[in-house]
Amino acid sequence: MYREMKVTGLVMDPQTNTPILILKDPHSESSLPIWIGLLEATAIATELEKIQFPRPMTHDLIKNCFEHLHVKVERIEVYDLRNNTYYALIYLRDREAVSTIDARPSDAIAIALRTNAPIFVKEDVLVKYQKSEDPKRPVLDRENKEKWAKILEELDPEEFSKYKM
Repeated sequence: MYREMKVTGLVMDPQTNTPILILKDPHSESSLPIWIGLLEATAIATELEKIQFPRPMTHDLIKNCFEHLHVKVERIEVYDLRNNTYYALIYLRDREAVSTIDARPSDAIAIALRTNAPIFVKEDVLVKYQKSEDPKRPVLDRENKEKWAKILEELDPEEFSKYKM
């Protein structure tokens, strides 16, 4: 069984300065923190904040390709947690069938946000997370949210277009 979850924010782990994506069940107190990389957090944060770049970033490019090919992102599912690593699937519908693509949850969620696709988490994943929860794990408090907000405020979209490959 799966629960629909919503992205409720990004915070910083005060011990490691690693971004944490927070998913929450809007109908209960259940939430799921997923530690992600800074680049993935930036991709999610820019969509949450509706920041536009002069050229499409990777997840925007993927969305544009899906639209061009008439493929719809039906949903994403975070379906497993193994060795502190989460696993996700992106469900794509074309004119004929539904297919799945394996993805990191951060990438799947960045795409789901851009395509307005629902995000689901398998009940087993929530149970595994709760059982593995470390009592020393940092508290997700207001200070950490403010730290992430400061990073976003200082983010200049022009900076991303200045690096030439």
